[in-house]
Parts: sequence; C-alpha cells; structure tokens
Amino acid sequence: MSRLVKPLTDLTLKNAKPKDKEYNLSDGYGLQCRIKPTGTKVWLFNYKRPSTHKRTNLSIGRYPIVALKDARNKRDEYLSLLAKGIDPLDHINQEANKQSLLLENVIAQWFEIKKHNVSNEHGIDILRSLELHVLPKIGNTPIDQITPMIVINSLRPLAEKGSLETVKRVCQRLNEVMTFAVNVGLIEFNLLAGVRHAFRSPKATHMPTLKPEQLGQLMVDLMNANIRRITRLLIEWQLHTMVRPSEAAGAKWNEINWEEMLWIVPPNRMKKGLEHIVPLTPQALRILNEAKKCSDGSPYIFPADRKRNEPVNPQTANMALKRMGYEGKLVAHGLRALASTTLNEEGWHPDIIEAALAHVDKNSVRRAYNRAKYIERRTEMMCWWSKHIDQSLSRCLTNN
Repeated sequence: MSRLVKPLTDLTLKNAKPKDKEYNLSDGYGLQCRIKPTGTKVWLFNYKRPSTHKRTNLSIGRYPIVALKDARNKRDEYLSLLAKGIDPLDHINQEANKQSLLLENVIAQWFEIKKHNVSNEHGIDILRSLELHVLPKIGNTPIDQITPMIVINSLRPLAEKGSLETVKRVCQRLNEVMTFAVNVGLIEFNLLAGVRHAFRSPKATHMPTLKPEQLGQLMVDLMNANIRRITRLLIEWQLHTMVRPSEAAGAKWNEINWEEMLWIVPPNRMKKGLEHIVPLTPQALRILNEAKKCSDGSPYIFPADRKRNEPVNPQTANMALKRMGYEGKLVAHGLRALASTTLNEEGWHPDIIEAALAHVDKNSVRRAYNRAKYIERRTEMMCWWSKHIDQSLSRCLTNN
C-alpha cells in the first residue's frame, strides 16, 4: 500500500532550513521541493519516462519565484501529458524548437550576423523595416511555414499605397533571412527567392542635384545663408570629402590623422561595413580648424546643438538646403552626384572616382589593391576638386 503524502504549505516551505546535505519535501504525485545546503529551494517533478521507464527529475523553477500553486499547475500539466503517453521533457524540447523556428526569432539570429557588415544607421533601417512591415503580421509564423503567398498577402497593402521601394527592400531582406535559414539548416529551400517579382518595380528616382555650372551659386548661397555656423561647415565638409550625409554628420575627431592628412572612417559607420580613407585637402583641414572653434570639447566634429556629446542629425544638411531655397533642386546626398558628374566630365579615372565615393569593388583582392594603388591619385583628385569648389565660388562672386 502506497504511503500517503501530506501536501506542502507555504509555511512549511518558508520554514524549511538547509542541512549539510540536500533533501526533498514532497507534495505528492511527483512534485518535490529540493532544499540545498545553500538554502536554495528548487521545484522538481519526478516521473518515469515513457520511452525508457527510468525515473528522472524535471526542474520547474525556484521557490518562491515559482509559487506553490504554480508548481502544482505545472505538475498537473505534466501528469496530463504522461496520461497521453507524451514525455514532458520531449514536449518542452519540441516547444523550444518551435520557438526558435518562429520568423521573428530567425530574423533576430540573422541580424546578429548582418549588423557586423553594415553601418549602424543602415542596420537600424533594416531592422525597422522588418519590425514595421513583417513582424506584426507574420512574425509568429514558423519559418518552415512561410510561403510566397503569405508574404505577398502581408505586403499587398503596402504595395497598394504605392510604397514600392519599401516593398522591394523588405522582399530583399526577407530573402536574405530565408537564405540564412537554409545555410544554418533550419529549412531546406528558400521559397522567397523570387517573391519581389510579384509586385511592380518602383520607378527609378534620382537624388535631386545640381549641374556642375551651378556649383558657384550654391557656394555663394551657402556663404550668405542664415544657418548655424556648424551646419555650414558640415555642408562644406560633405562637399569637399564626397561622403554620405550620415558619414559626414557622425565624423569624430579621433578619426582624423593630422600627420598623414587622412580621415579614416571606421567600418561600423560605413554603408558597406568597410573602412573608408579620405585624403584631406588644405580646404578640408581649414573646415576642421573652423569646426574646432565650435566643438566645446565634443568628440564629434559636428556636435548637436543641445546635446554636445551627440552628433548632428544626418538630416541637418537637408533641412538647411531647404531653407536656402533648394527644396526639390538639391539634397545633401546629391552633393556626391554633383562631385561625381564634375569629375567624370573633367576626365578623372572612373575607378578613382568610385573609390572616393566608397562604392565597393566586389572583388576583395582587387579592392585591397586598388585602395593602396589609388590613394596618391585620389589625393591629387581631391585637391583638384577642392580647388575647383573655391574657383567656382570666386568666379560667381566676380560675375555678380
């Protein structure tokens, strides 16, 4: 005849003192509270595994974090599984595996790797697009159940609004996630490889920019603009260095090599996640010296107005250009196009221009060779470009 077990009470559990050796207090039907010499109290469910008929303990959690009532509920859940011939441990493992297969969790795994290959700003943009347009609708779907139709239906409202560029990017990013899932063995095939073709392609749009002959007037307008001094210097810096708006706005003093006259932008701030070296012209150094007068000890060359330990917003230059009357005519990113067009028209080698714009060569060996080979020629080109900017301003002032 089996021995009756008196159910535990909270008072019994609270008063249970540690001993030299761990011991168990039983609540009946397999539920036990193990008291360890350290004083820790752990809930255990002791049962016979259906497959092996061997007894084992399954941890439920620590008391009092897991209350007596909750421990009993968990025991009853496990007893119900055993009555159906299901091993509670196998059930737990299966549920954990299901969770790891949810699209939102696979995206998190993928992004942990992806973020090391893109700039911080680009990484934030990638994650935000998936959080806004994917996770709310299909984030809880197991990745092995993701089909093209599920994705098409979830993105159709976005496409109908005309946000075709966003749809294209989201499809590309989902395709990367699925390829990652194939590579790590979560699924066998990427069913989303061609899903972007289910939507109309966005019309190609170009960043508003100026014609090369309009450069001088831009410099006059910039000189006379009613904007903060640091904003004017930021626009000039971006124009002379040919970098992207976010790269210019986030520039730090410790990235400047004064001795070699180089600006070394670290990989985590570059769109392609690769270090970018910018030869600094005398005009660029002048901008730095002017900016130092406004820095107040900030680590950033172009600090925010109120938060001196943060950089200016990458949109600062765009807002200033709008106030200057250039809305619809020029955006900060268009300064790169202006430089590229001018340099190409002047006959500079396309590879040198592409290197200055940090357009990455996909061949890693050739990329490393080109960086070493072109640094001197890039310095020559950048000096020409800075002089050209000054000369355009002088000619415009003379003609006016």
